[in-house]
Amino acid sequence: MCELFGISSQSSVDVRGYLEEFYSHSRQHPHGWGLMRESNGKIEIIKECVCASQSAILNNIIAETEPQTNLLAHIRLATIGSVKHDNCHPYTGVDNSGRHWTLIHNGTIYSGTHLSKYLFSQTGDTDSERILLYLLDEMNNVIEKNEAALSVEQRCSVIDNIAIALSPRNKLNLMIYDGEILYVHTNMKDTLMYKTIEQGIVISTQSLDDDKWEHFPMTQLCAFNNGTKIFEGTNHGNEFIPTLEYITALDAMNI
Repeated sequence: MCELFGISSQSSVDVRGYLEEFYSHSRQHPHGWGLMRESNGKIEIIKECVCASQSAILNNIIAETEPQTNLLAHIRLATIGSVKHDNCHPYTGVDNSGRHWTLIHNGTIYSGTHLSKYLFSQTGDTDSERILLYLLDEMNNVIEKNEAALSVEQRCSVIDNIAIALSPRNKLNLMIYDGEILYVHTNMKDTLMYKTIEQGIVISTQSLDDDKWEHFPMTQLCAFNNGTKIFEGTNHGNEFIPTLEYITALDAMNI
């Protein structure tokens, strides 16, 4: 499918070694790469529709990346959506309160009608982009109802409800950043790992060094602010268990 990498930290972390190892996996995920990093106090999104190992710019980008407190990275193996720039992660958007949202996804939405309305309004053609559009609509509905920007607790509640709605029969590994909070969700066994560091938490599809990594909690949204867990959502129990057809399709793609 794809691989995800994220950091939430109280103080800045040198991420260059992590990024080098993460993007070295791109030969198995050759259909694009992306990065969300902080630069001069602003969020910067960089992505290309090429295999990360073949990028002419990525090595320089990694080398010049300053220590980070919040970061997302993605490498893509196309399953839904063609191979083009518009289908590369991260996806970004702004809600009606002016808050910027950034999303990366590993998985496939097989079931449910929540995302179908976005098929003709999205820029690309991935289910992952449709998740972001759904998230923005759900946020905007609550913003309109409250006539105000949403609190941390309200934002956590909206994303928790989204995870509950989309997880049945679907693989839903997500990292979402709202400029303040990192939200993380997985519902497939052994597909997301984490390790704690002095400053916070590092999360990745696979372990990225020889330190102790653990399996990320399943079927429950977790939210982090400055490396500290501030929210645990509903344990919905909607574990995605691969079917024979799913496994056969992955085998056909040499995963």
